[in-house]
Amino acid sequence: MKRLRWLLIGLVILVAVLLVNMLRFSSKQLTDVAPPAAVSVGDSAVHRLVKALQLRTVSYSDYSLTDTTQFEQFLKLLEQSFPRIHRQLKRETFNQYGLLYEWKGRNPALKPVLLTGHYDVVPVIQGTQKMWKRPPFGGLSEGGFLYGRGTLDDKSSVLAQLEAVEWLLGTGFQPERTIMLAYGQDEEVTGFRGAQTIAAALERRKIALEYVLDEGGIIKTDGIPGLTKPVALIGIGEKGYASIELTTVSKGGHSSMPPKQTSIGLVADAVSKLEKHPFPARLDAGLDQMFTFIGPEMPFGQRIVFANQWLFAPIIRRIMAQSNSGNATLRTTTAPTIFQAGVKDNVLPIEATATINFRILPGETVESVVEHVREVIDDERIQVNVLKKFISQPSPMSDPAALGFERIHQTIKGVFPETIVTPYLTLGGTDSRFYARVCPQIYRFSPTPMNDEDTQRIHGTNERISQKDYQNMIRFYATLIKNSQH
Repeated sequence: MKRLRWLLIGLVILVAVLLVNMLRFSSKQLTDVAPPAAVSVGDSAVHRLVKALQLRTVSYSDYSLTDTTQFEQFLKLLEQSFPRIHRQLKRETFNQYGLLYEWKGRNPALKPVLLTGHYDVVPVIQGTQKMWKRPPFGGLSEGGFLYGRGTLDDKSSVLAQLEAVEWLLGTGFQPERTIMLAYGQDEEVTGFRGAQTIAAALERRKIALEYVLDEGGIIKTDGIPGLTKPVALIGIGEKGYASIELTTVSKGGHSSMPPKQTSIGLVADAVSKLEKHPFPARLDAGLDQMFTFIGPEMPFGQRIVFANQWLFAPIIRRIMAQSNSGNATLRTTTAPTIFQAGVKDNVLPIEATATINFRILPGETVESVVEHVREVIDDERIQVNVLKKFISQPSPMSDPAALGFERIHQTIKGVFPETIVTPYLTLGGTDSRFYARVCPQIYRFSPTPMNDEDTQRIHGTNERISQKDYQNMIRFYATLIKNSQH
């Protein structure tokens, strides 16, 4: 009986702790925000974007395939489209096509803000052109949507930022804080010619930035389970990137007399081991921050769970791991992408190679990934080699309590008042990683409403943006510049 009494007392204390934590789990959403800038650019802004979309600024890993005349035309288009910017702002080029603009502020004591993006685009997959409702480089509209490669990734952000600055210059606005604009020409391949070079120049000049805003997060219109309102996802960090080759060499021979395990079998077994032993799931790489922002907006039951992660973390991890996107947010992912072996169906291959792509969670490194791979495979016959062509360590995590995040949050609430704002971890890579050397506060957000179907259009077929959403992007950047002056 005494044991039962103590059990009941313990249960009451536990419930009380859970409820107290939930009651202290207050909303992080800003409410007292200034109205957005009354930007008036009309159809002319859309027309300028159309011209930009018609230029095939396609990046290729093999730079010799790149049609640089299209990049030259893009730079000329910007000069023609934004005359005030090119008269009043300082402009520099890096490796011919990388761009850096500086709009000098009146108060040198205030650190500059950097808005960045990229204007190169990925190729359209051969044979898929006929699947587009409108040609991918036609800049044509249908049903209020503008179709074309770059409407989402990322010409729309670049042009919208320039439209915002051009409009502000036209109103006579003079910033207190210096505003810098940086646009890369090769983000879709490496970013080495553009953003990396620009960031290195800022570092040499000892320019310390207040915050950086790049592409990354979106306004997810179909929300998050438990939330009915759109959710604005501001990336406060991004995953690292590494690809590893697994290779083995055997004697080969005739397929009529195979060994117990061929070279293909050895590599396939190694891949299978890696898939069966994933990296551990963690909530401390952006998810905990995200739950702090969305948790208070959830219904009662979910609010208790997110307010008490110390108890419910295993349940949260289990639920999130059920979806591909949730699982990718939880851990370093393992994705076999290429398998090479054999030349003839009756000949045993001598060499077999598999390529595995890893997207690395902050808190881990390329080196720790290699160590994990070696430990899991545990087979001296398998050679493990990191592909050196492109490697990126996970970014540092930026602070959602810093000024930059607050100004972005404030601007989102002004332009999109029904939206819930939250930090999150960006799963893909952006040019912003290069700017960590000059600024600890880097955020990744494009003010573009999208649902799950829309996100598949990025790098896919029928990439598009609504004209209304594009005009709201311009309003967002103009408002953000104004909000960032103090």
